[in-house]
Amino acid sequence: MQGGVFVISAPSGGGKSTIVEALRQRVEGLGYCISHTSRAPRPGETQGVDYFFVDRNTFQQMADKGAFVEWAEVYGNLYGTSVEGLRHQIFAGRDVLVDVDTRGGSNIKHRFRESVLIFLIPPSLKVLEARLRARDADGETAMQTRLAQAAEEIRQCKRYDYMVINDDLEKAVSEVEAVIVSARLRTPRQLPVIRRMFDFMS
Repeated sequence: MQGGVFVISAPSGGGKSTIVEALRQRVEGLGYCISHTSRAPRPGETQGVDYFFVDRNTFQQMADKGAFVEWAEVYGNLYGTSVEGLRHQIFAGRDVLVDVDTRGGSNIKHRFRESVLIFLIPPSLKVLEARLRARDADGETAMQTRLAQAAEEIRQCKRYDYMVINDDLEKAVSEVEAVIVSARLRTPRQLPVIRRMFDFMS
């Protein structure tokens, strides 16, 4: 049985990384597609665990050859999701989490029609700004750029299959988990299993 693709998107500061990590620990049989990036590793990041770190020229060559199902430049760095990385896992019957921006989510949906898109909504722009200011030391200009980008991404949430408000972390994780469990129980996914259980279903 082929696995599914679950796309998680959120504006910067929306809690995407925290929720993805919680889901990977809580949901059995859930894989994760590690992105490629042209940026340098940050302290504590590991090659092949957090990202596949490559130089900008190598990244661009991969993009030109169609190696990415989606890729984008974000704040001066390139990020991309490997087509082969996704296919390898889903064809092995493994569900895969992918965290990308809204444009990346649209590209994945176009390529993998049965993928499920989940958008994490901050409780308000004021709360989002507070989260960003608590962690960001890039200055006011960069802050305003991030907030403008966040507003644009939130406008795109209506294109997603599910929206989860990330006001309470535990509640948000549980709601995304419920989406994944529900998708796994859909008839097209369950029918092959049922047919193996009952001869008269064939």
